[in-house]
Amino acid sequence: MTRESKQVSVRYYRGLPHVTVPLPSRNERCQFTLRPVTHSVGDFLEMLKVEDRGIDRAAILNREGVRIAAACSIENLMDDEFWLHLNDRQYYVKPPKREKITSEEITRLGDVQALVAQLYEALHVGEHQIQKERELNGKLELLNEKLGPLETKKNELDQKAARKTNALTWVGLGLMSVQFGVLARLTWWEYSWDIMEPVTYFVTYGTAMAAYAYFVLTKQEYLLPDVKDRQHLITLHKAAKKAGVNLAEYNDIKRQIAEIEHDLRRLRDPLYMHLPAAPPKSKTFSASELAFAKKQQQKQTASLEMQPAAALDALKSKP
Repeated sequence: MTRESKQVSVRYYRGLPHVTVPLPSRNERCQFTLRPVTHSVGDFLEMLKVEDRGIDRAAILNREGVRIAAACSIENLMDDEFWLHLNDRQYYVKPPKREKITSEEITRLGDVQALVAQLYEALHVGEHQIQKERELNGKLELLNEKLGPLETKKNELDQKAARKTNALTWVGLGLMSVQFGVLARLTWWEYSWDIMEPVTYFVTYGTAMAAYAYFVLTKQEYLLPDVKDRQHLITLHKAAKKAGVNLAEYNDIKRQIAEIEHDLRRLRDPLYMHLPAAPPKSKTFSASELAFAKKQQQKQTASLEMQPAAALDALKSKP
């Protein structure tokens, strides 16, 4: 192996190390710009192999000949001298010395960055908010435009389903009335209560079995409002499928509209806009409360006017 020195140069330009390396197979020098914090030794070696396909072996060793890991950052690499191995060539690299940033300078730099961030926020947050609000309002308009026809069709189907469900509830009431009339007829006209008592027992037990079967099939308790809502939804979905209305798309549009409206409320929130909170609303009184307060004030005024007259009468009555 041949050892070649002073052929790999490192210089700093605007805080970034520029490394000039002679490429083995192309017999020319190439400059690489590295980022001290984000780039690593592995990134540097990969740049060399990409630039010169004739490099089969690339490695970086410290002054003692110990291989430096690929995960080591370029900032740590440039703190000391090192060997660069490219195929059968070895280059001894001497990076220029850099001044270390003190903790006071870092703190001062952080203060400057915070001030710049505040200025940027003060100058651009309003513009960004207006742009975001316009974007959300545009999306909301498009969704409302899509929702319009679906909303009209869905309301029509909803009304039909409500009418059909109400008709079924009245049919159920009618069947119960017929059952009541049949049992009453059989009890007082055709047969006696001794014969009909077991029949009514089995009718009641059969009704309980039907309610339990409803729970087994639907996993819901047999409550009349829930049963009505379930029947309404079943009728609505059947009618929508028959009419070609996509309820899944309707629900998705409604969900997106709700999310956009929530985002708009957050954008207009005083805390998000860095504005003071709205003052609390003053309490309003009804007309009856105002009339009652006026009467109380008149009574107090009358009592105060009567006090001097009562005092004079008391003085006159004394001997």
